[in-house]
Parts: sequence; structure tokens; C-alpha cells
Amino acid sequence: MSTTSTPGYPPQNPSPRQIISRSKGTKLLIVCILAVLMSVPAGFVFLLLLDRTHRADEVTREIGGLMGGPQTFLGPVITVPYVAPPKVETDANGVKSVVPAQTGNLVVFPVTGKAVATSKSEVRSRSLFRVPVYTTDLHFTAHFDLTQVKAPTGAMLDWSRAQLLSGASDSRGARKDITATVDGQAMTLAPAVEGAQSLNTDSGSGKLDLFSTPLAALDTAKPYDVSLDMSFTGAQKIGVLAYAKSSEVTLSGDWNTPSFGGGFLPATRAFHHDQQTPLVKGEEDLKSGFRATWSVPFVARGLPAVINLDSLSSLGKSELSVAFVENTNPYQNVGRSLKYALLFVGLVFLTYFVFESTSKRELHPAQYILIGLTQITFYLLLLSLAERIGFDLAFLAAAIATVGLISSYAGMVFKSRLRGFAALIIFSLLYGMIYTLMRMEDYALLIGAVAAFVVIATVMILTRNINWYGKETETA
Repeated sequence: MSTTSTPGYPPQNPSPRQIISRSKGTKLLIVCILAVLMSVPAGFVFLLLLDRTHRADEVTREIGGLMGGPQTFLGPVITVPYVAPPKVETDANGVKSVVPAQTGNLVVFPVTGKAVATSKSEVRSRSLFRVPVYTTDLHFTAHFDLTQVKAPTGAMLDWSRAQLLSGASDSRGARKDITATVDGQAMTLAPAVEGAQSLNTDSGSGKLDLFSTPLAALDTAKPYDVSLDMSFTGAQKIGVLAYAKSSEVTLSGDWNTPSFGGGFLPATRAFHHDQQTPLVKGEEDLKSGFRATWSVPFVARGLPAVINLDSLSSLGKSELSVAFVENTNPYQNVGRSLKYALLFVGLVFLTYFVFESTSKRELHPAQYILIGLTQITFYLLLLSLAERIGFDLAFLAAAIATVGLISSYAGMVFKSRLRGFAALIIFSLLYGMIYTLMRMEDYALLIGAVAAFVVIATVMILTRNINWYGKETETA
């Protein structure tokens, strides 16, 4: 029985193949819109991630506060009080006025200084959250030349009240007394009482608790050699200020993933798992970790050899530091993967659309929504598992569950084991690419862009014969 149609209208009884081909263009637009709409539930997952990250930061501050927090240390410097006596000044009108006496403290930096800090780290946990903490032993040496120290104009230096000064971000982290040796004479530093007990700095730690001890009967005509030892606990970061005109600082520890920062990058750095790097004194028992050395010359430090105590805060810009970073931070890794959520939802939707376009089966938009929600659930699984078993195992478990589900679903809805197996291969490669993006942050954008281009090109080739408008092909 033949099918009749009115000119200008589609056939009254179109074939199933014509129905499918007629809707392909509109269907692709619907699929793209649904992929974009999946950004909404992905946004809710991101909000949950922010909440967990905020809670982790709170725990870090709590534990870090008990251990001393991020610590920055100031090596030995000498402070000298000065007094400018009152004087009488006469203005342009001949009126005399008395300028009151002025007092202050000069800070004398050593000519050369060397600092060595060796740290041993561990991870403290509270519930699901982990915080890297450390114990560090610091040894400072300094060589002073006092012959060129001069008082401000009109003032006099009181060398009888000179003090040896040092500092740390949080004195609660001290594990033993701070001891110093000045030309062979041992002494112990105490919390500073004259001048200021703490000092705000431009360093990341923001504040220094100051420690001092009197230096009686200094002979300004001769040089002095000073050594100073500290032992402190802290969390997340350790830093040393460039406390001398020319400073050399060596920081080492057993943490495997350090991040070097501060005002200068290290001149040399090495990792103890590199067998070509020899260990130095005090590091013989470290089986892994790092060693970094800074050399800051006088010109680079940007401060004169003698400054006012009030100006010491600017020394914070010369901080030399190491942060103890966790490479397995689950929140950072999950956050990276969420950045590409729309891309990977879209790629999975395109795969299903290609299956649909090259078969006689048609999917309802509701089925695409289910597939998209399955992928969003992947991120929930990843976040919840990563907090407990680490990111790598969590990704493996969540990916196996998600890939298995959407691949099986492809086999069921298209009633084809071959398409289910093809989906398993494609989606396994896709989630493998997600993991690669997480582990190769420097190349993430390049890999994602190339992968998207290859997938779109493949879709264009596979769908090249589709009749997107759904119009009937005229036959002779």
C-alpha cells in the first residue's frame, strides 16, 4: 500500500528511519543544553568541596596554633639604645622652642651570618583532616664589626645597655631555652622587656616574639663572633630572615614535598632520595627529604647595615622559607577535576549521541539526565572516599563504579554487548585522561584541549552521513 502526502508537508506515514533522521539536529541541540545544565549540580558539589576545605583549614589553624604555627626566625642582631638630649630651636620669627629628648634603639646587623635549620616532620590528624607539623633545630652564627656604628645626628649611643636580640613567630613553639655564645661566653636569652616584646613584620607570619640578653662592656674597637641555638616546633612552614648584611641559610628536612618561597628562591636545592646529593652534618639519619641553600648579598637585601628598631619590620621581605605541602591533598585534587566537569559530561553525552545516531535506538532526554547525574555522583564518591583512603585509591574506586555503570547502561539501552564493550573502552580512556589531568597540572590545559579536539573530530567523522534536517531524500 503506497503512502500519499500533500505537497509541502511530510509523509503521513513516515518510516522509523525518517523519524530518527528528522530529529537528529534538534536532538544534538537538546543534548548540548542538557550537558550545560549539568553544571548546576556540579556547582552544588563545588560548594560542598568549599565547605570541607574550610573545615580542613580550621583544623589546620587549631593544630598549628598548638604547635606554634608557621614559624619565621630572626638570627642574632645587636640593639643599642641612643638618647638625643633636648635642644632649643629658633624659628624664622625668632621664637624659641624646646625640642624634648628623643630615645630609640639602633639595630646592628652582623657583617656575615650563617643559619642552618634541620627539621623532622610528622602528620597530626583530627578526624579526617591531616596537618603537617615539625620540630626544628636551628644554629646561627654571626660576625659583628662595631667600629662603623654611629649614632643618629645629635644623639649618643649607650653601649652599656646593648643587647643581643633574636626572634621567632610564636614563642609557644620553643622546646628548650635559646642559648648564645659571644666570644666564648655562654648566655641565655629571655623574652625582651626593653624596647618591644614583639614586632610586626612584612613576612608571611606577620609577627615576631623577641628574645634578648644584655651585652655588658662591649668593646666597639674589636669584632665579635656570636653563635645562637634554638629548638622549636611549628606547622606548615619554616622561614629564616636574612639577618646579616650577607646571609647564607640552609634549610633541610625529611619532608618529601617541600615548596620553596619567601623573598628569594634557593640558590641550590636537592632531595635526599637523589643518590648524587651528599648529606651534610646533622642529616645522616634522614632517609628522605630535602636540602635548600640561599645566599643573600648585602645589595639584594635592600637594608643598610644599621637601622632603627622601628624599621626592623621591613626585614620580613627577605624571608627565606620552606612550606610543607601535601601532594595528596584531596580537596585540591577534587577541585581540579571539578574544573573539567562540563567537558567530561559533554564528552560522555557525545559518545551516547554517536551510539544513538549510528543505531536504530533513540534515547529520551531523561536518559541523558540520568547519565549526567551518574557522572556528578562520581565527584561525590571521589570527595568522600578521598578523605578516608587518599585520592589515588578513591579515584580508582569511584571511576570503576561510574565507568561500570554508564557502560552497562549503554549496553542495556542499545541492546548491544558490542556497544557496551565499546562504551567501557571509551569511558575508561576518558576517566584515565581525567586522572592524568590531575597528576600533570602543568600540562592539564594542553591535554584537555587536545583531547576535546580529537573527540569532536571523531564525532564529525562518524556523523558525516547523518541527515541532520530530517528531510526526505528525493528518489527518481
